[in-house]
Amino acid sequence: MILLLGSIQLIDAIRNRFPSVHRWIGRGYVLASLLAAMGGLIFIGIKGTIGGTFMSIGFALYGVLMFVAAIETYRHAVAGRVDTHRTWALRLYALAIGSWLYRMDYGFWVLLTDGLGHTHSFSGWFDYVMDFFFYLPNLLVVEAFIRADRYKASPILRLSASLVLLLAMGFLGLGTYYFTLYYWGPAILRYLSIA
Repeated sequence: MILLLGSIQLIDAIRNRFPSVHRWIGRGYVLASLLAAMGGLIFIGIKGTIGGTFMSIGFALYGVLMFVAAIETYRHAVAGRVDTHRTWALRLYALAIGSWLYRMDYGFWVLLTDGLGHTHSFSGWFDYVMDFFFYLPNLLVVEAFIRADRYKASPILRLSASLVLLLAMGFLGLGTYYFTLYYWGPAILRYLSIA
């Protein structure tokens, strides 16, 4: 839900031609993000994570950041601070795709390295990196993009930020395609044929 609504929010044509649609989808997007963040934080507080304390810290920080980004996105939209709203909305989207990337990063890592540094209890060195890696690089890419746009950076810096964003989107698209084709799609079809 968060990925779908957030992606729709990025479409200029909808935002510019149908501002009321943008606002209503935005409300749903922020609410879904808040519920996901709060649900995750409550779950971590009650049950912890499979990877123990280190994973709990990484995932709890992710939940706090998503909660703050959702609140700030909404707060600035309501106040009419469009530019600030936009920057927080981009941060929220970068965080929202983190959970999707987490699964793909692991899938590619297992495919390419046969799971080097990964354990079933998520306590290997790669697991510790992934406790933070699935969302912090996304935020860094978005911050570079925001700053390149905000400060009228040199054309080379703007091009570099756009290239990094394009590569990240390409990775996300390619990963989604292959994982749907070989992993998620067949599993969903098997589930539907049983149900």
